[in-house]
Amino acid sequence: MGKDLIPAGGVEPINLREALEERYLAYALSTIMHRALPDVRDGLKPVHRRLLYAMRLLKLDPGAGFKKCARVVGDVMGKYHPHGDQAIYDALVRLAQDFAVRYPMVDGQGNFGNIDGDSAAAMRYTEARLTDIAARTLDGLDEDAVDFRETYDGLDKEPVVLPGGFPNLLANGAAGIAVGMATSIPPHNIGEICAAAQHLIKNPDADTPDLLQFILGPDFPTGGLLVRNDAALLEAYETGRGSFRVRARWEIEDLGRGTWQVVVTEIPYQVQKSRLIEKIAELLQARKLPLLDDIRDESAEDVRVVLVPRSKNVDATLLMESLFKLTDLENRFSLNMNVLSGGVVPKVMGVKQVLREWLDHRKEVLVRRSSHRLAQIEHRLEVLGGYLIAYLNLDEVIRIIREEDNAKTSLMAAFDLSEVQADAILNMRLRSLRKLEELEIRKEHDKLTKEREGLLALLGSEARQWTRISKQIADLAKAYPADSELGKRRTDFADAVDRDLSDIHQAMIEKEPITVVVSEKGWIRALKGHQSDLTTVSFKQGDALKLHLHAETTDKLLVFSTSGKFFTLGADKLPGGRGHGEPIRLMVDMEEGSDVVEVFVHKPDRRLLVSSTEARGFVVKEEDVVANTRKGKQVLNVSAPHEAALCVAAEGDHVAIIGRNRKLLVFPLAQISEMTRGRGVRLQRYRDGGVSDITVFAAEEGLTWIDSSGRSFTRKLDELTDWRGDRAQAGRLPPNGFPRTNKFGRRTL
Repeated sequence: MGKDLIPAGGVEPINLREALEERYLAYALSTIMHRALPDVRDGLKPVHRRLLYAMRLLKLDPGAGFKKCARVVGDVMGKYHPHGDQAIYDALVRLAQDFAVRYPMVDGQGNFGNIDGDSAAAMRYTEARLTDIAARTLDGLDEDAVDFRETYDGLDKEPVVLPGGFPNLLANGAAGIAVGMATSIPPHNIGEICAAAQHLIKNPDADTPDLLQFILGPDFPTGGLLVRNDAALLEAYETGRGSFRVRARWEIEDLGRGTWQVVVTEIPYQVQKSRLIEKIAELLQARKLPLLDDIRDESAEDVRVVLVPRSKNVDATLLMESLFKLTDLENRFSLNMNVLSGGVVPKVMGVKQVLREWLDHRKEVLVRRSSHRLAQIEHRLEVLGGYLIAYLNLDEVIRIIREEDNAKTSLMAAFDLSEVQADAILNMRLRSLRKLEELEIRKEHDKLTKEREGLLALLGSEARQWTRISKQIADLAKAYPADSELGKRRTDFADAVDRDLSDIHQAMIEKEPITVVVSEKGWIRALKGHQSDLTTVSFKQGDALKLHLHAETTDKLLVFSTSGKFFTLGADKLPGGRGHGEPIRLMVDMEEGSDVVEVFVHKPDRRLLVSSTEARGFVVKEEDVVANTRKGKQVLNVSAPHEAALCVAAEGDHVAIIGRNRKLLVFPLAQISEMTRGRGVRLQRYRDGGVSDITVFAAEEGLTWIDSSGRSFTRKLDELTDWRGDRAQAGRLPPNGFPRTNKFGRRTL
């Protein structure tokens, strides 16, 4: 039975690769041309174009009554757009949402969704009609302004592109994802677009910087603040690719007695308010926003999100900067002006090219409409000429009509009339034979003759055509002046607050005192509070305490390893003190065989003295050793068998160094070079062995060391004459009472 399904000779062998390529290419072209990318001329995708055209045929003009959206969607799906009804309705809804499009093209009645992300009511409940902006986009459609093509079923016609009296691509923007390409265009202010277009008409060679004197930047329907970056703005509009930083608009509301709260009145474009508030609430519960105490949504028709600070002493700017960093109160809107040039070729254009193509389209529309009108006038003048001949020879015309068998042919022969004129005379009503009608015809003939001369002059002069287009653009700008609800700019510009990133980072961490504990085997943990008695702290078997220090959760910790690298750890990211902690080498990418030399709290304004076991070292600014990655930052170069051994604070003017051979040397700190990376200079010379300890001290305070009993000894500089010398000397045995460990005692970095 199954064999009968395939007739003999009905199997055609095909190359699978070629078949897949052909079909995928067809799908890709269909997606690019007929779904995802807008036409640069009218700024519309096919679904939007078909919606507006169908609504026009339904007589849903701006002054007409509303009709159910289900009726519109049904017409569009049945006649023009063979896709799902929900997809068509979603496109219709978006055209009506004043928070989604800058200049709505559909006037909706009913629930069309809101900025919280709630969806529109079902199409059977909502009603719609066109706006004035849509009417301007469609104006001229009946006057041969654009080409038409057959619909998908061949039973009807639809416009290939709309006349585009409104610069929709730049004014309302677009977004879409095709195969292998995408588009993302922000909305702009219509007044600025019109000014730039008029400038381009007067100065065809104008470049992008000239046009940006008029187009200041995107103008989002939800307002907000655009972070000013003139160089990035110019590059984006020049190349058609870039991005814009958009921030929420906020203000401080004084509550009296020194208390205040932040009120957010506008949020970035395409951010759902409800989701934004949920995200902030989640961060608040996770204690990621220590400066914020509470968030409330007090919005009605307008946006009003209240942010309550932790205390009245909180810096409002720092609070907002931390929120901008962690939430969608600041986001980036990408610019990718990938559009269909001439409705055919996908192309990324700059703002000048987009305006140029729109103006060229408007010129073509003007010429086609003028030619269409001229043809109508020519036809009417021909008819009126026949009427005038009939009035001058009225009796003879009546006789011919009454007596001749073929009146049409007789009239054409008797008065040299055209077929059109003869038909018009024969179709005249008797009441048109009044004297008054003759006067009206002569008046209409003169008026149309004058209009015809004007159209001929317009079609014969490119300068006149551009003048007419410039006037049309000026009229459009007047319809939406800068002080009107639709015409005024909603998105303003602001400079980003210049705050230290570390301040913002600290603002996002709750400040708490901790005690950092590091074991001999390199395990680290953080105990709550500043603890001095660590006798109860346990370690893994065979491990013991190496060092401990007091810090805050907002601090950065610097780790110096025997490989000469510095690593950076956030104190807030340290494991808690319940267990044994974690190995530092797992928290950073420390090389196998490397150990921890020193761990200390980062102080940006300090200088450090680093040294290897062979007593080679240098002074380095602490801000230069901070590592931004897990791999760390190589500062002291060492080679086996030597390794990094010491890191001390370079606070003072003299250096004391003692070797394993128990030789002490004191010399000025100024003799050591300051570097950012290297092997360093010789600090002390040894016949064998290496360095044991180093300290830096101030001459007026003297050199201090601590013996094994914990007693402190200090020698003034004039008491150290026997040990003073120059860098790289051998030194002498230390004074009596110096510890046998050859250490100056524990230093706190």
